[in-house]
Amino acid sequence: MTAAFDFPCSWGRRHWKALGLPTFLWPLTCGSAYSTLTSLQRKRYLFVCINRRADDNPKGCCAAKDSEQVYRALKAEIAARGLAKLEARVCTSSCLDQCETGVTVLVEPDHFFYGRVTTADVPEIVDGLVKGQPVKRLMVTADQLCDEGG
Repeated sequence: MTAAFDFPCSWGRRHWKALGLPTFLWPLTCGSAYSTLTSLQRKRYLFVCINRRADDNPKGCCAAKDSEQVYRALKAEIAARGLAKLEARVCTSSCLDQCETGVTVLVEPDHFFYGRVTTADVPEIVDGLVKGQPVKRLMVTADQLCDEGG
């Protein structure tokens, strides 16, 4: 019995599309889906909270602290250094439950937060990614972590 997605790799995207199948799934049909997926993964993912709350909310929000500018600056710096394809991907996120330390950036798979990030910090953060050394002054420590529940 063959898997539903067991098509010859020689087919190519054109044949796949002619069948009316979504082209974004095409790479998953050749060889091991696991090896294909892992080859598409970057080493690091940076999730930037861009959550927006009402101005009068006591928690505040990362968006009011210019998180969207931080997101754009990180994305641009990663791309400018040629790291976007294999090394790192910058993604937006809703609330990461670290409102007191916003602008918050979650770094995975290392599973730590950067807090109070500004656009001025972006080059140093990317330098840290390249060197494999987190920026300690921006890291949210265990005693600073918020348990807010969004």
